[in-house]
Amino acid sequence: MPNPRADDAIHHADAEVLYEVADGIATVTLNRPARLNTISRAMLDQLGQLMLKADADPAVRVVILTGNGRAFCAGLDMASATKGEGIGSQTDATNARTTLDLKTAPPIILFNMDTPTICALNGAAAGYGMDTALGCDIRIMAESAKFAAAFVKRGVVPESGGTWFLPRMIGWAKAAEVIFTGRTLSAKESLALGLTNEVVPDAELMPRARAVAAEIAANAPLAVQASKRMMRAGLSESFGDHVHHVFLQLLPLFRTEDFREGMASFLDKRPAEFKGR
Repeated sequence: MPNPRADDAIHHADAEVLYEVADGIATVTLNRPARLNTISRAMLDQLGQLMLKADADPAVRVVILTGNGRAFCAGLDMASATKGEGIGSQTDATNARTTLDLKTAPPIILFNMDTPTICALNGAAAGYGMDTALGCDIRIMAESAKFAAAFVKRGVVPESGGTWFLPRMIGWAKAAEVIFTGRTLSAKESLALGLTNEVVPDAELMPRARAVAAEIAANAPLAVQASKRMMRAGLSESFGDHVHHVFLQLLPLFRTEDFREGMASFLDKRPAEFKGR
């Protein structure tokens, strides 16, 4: 049987990833609460497809990624893997190739998305779940949430971006400490390290995530998306090349309706109404 299509996940409450759009905000919810939202093949496929769907939808200005239940994502489904099924199983190892096409893998999609992403961490993010959260632009953690960098305790590496993100976010020495020890970090410790933007009481997580998303969604979407593209490009460009690149990105923005609206609303001392055009 083929994996469920992204559209199916919108309508069926038993889908492994849920999707809804309201007020310019797409909410993508991992939905295997009984299994702590561990990643199955179906979930991986649905998550990738829905992120692509959100990024291609001009009605979506921000994406919130969260989980149902008491965990955000406890990593890959190790129970299935040890039974010879699912991701990381012996079958996967036997069929391993020396080249991989990762264009539709969620970590690559997250990194390449122009639409801003907010991870609302409702609970533990371990392994793959931690890497996925780090791949979002902004992280908001519930007080009970935690990061578990338990890769080396399972005989693997942070396979979905952790070795790239952590040194850039918190510096080499701290990243080495977190990865090499496989340490679990509380929300408070994550905030002190700079791994999360803020920590809120559990009951306030989604209202706070939606408030931040709404603040972003109220801005000119083309400018927000261009800013994200320039931040991403700046990770591998010299300062001179980057300034030149930014100038070339700025020129088409000057010709948009949103630019004219932004200037007019400023002069009129009123809230802007951006159309994404």
